[in-house]
Amino acid sequence: MESRIAEHPVLGTYEKGKLVTFTHDGKKLQGYEGEPIAAALKAAGVQIHRYTQKRHSPRGIFCAIGRCTDCVMVVDGVPNVRTCMTPLREGMTVNTQYGTTDVPFEKQQGGERV
Repeated sequence: MESRIAEHPVLGTYEKGKLVTFTHDGKKLQGYEGEPIAAALKAAGVQIHRYTQKRHSPRGIFCAIGRCTDCVMVVDGVPNVRTCMTPLREGMTVNTQYGTTDVPFEKQQGGERV
């Protein structure tokens, strides 16, 4: 049984596009063009999209309709992209977000927990 999301509560049913390759945290993954980035990540087993600034708590898909910010990631160098609503394209670079950047907390200046 495939774990791919086939229908989105806001975007509705979408045609499965061609198989494309994208990068997640330096690792090559595949998904279908046009599906939400979050759906492609879920199908690949990725659960964590970001870590909160204050407590460094992991977050992933929560509402999946673009209202919360739990699924935001750094996409093609742009932080705070709602991956549940952003369509996947060939060659995208998707990185876990740490606070407001894709630099892990331990590598950030003053990255200790508050």
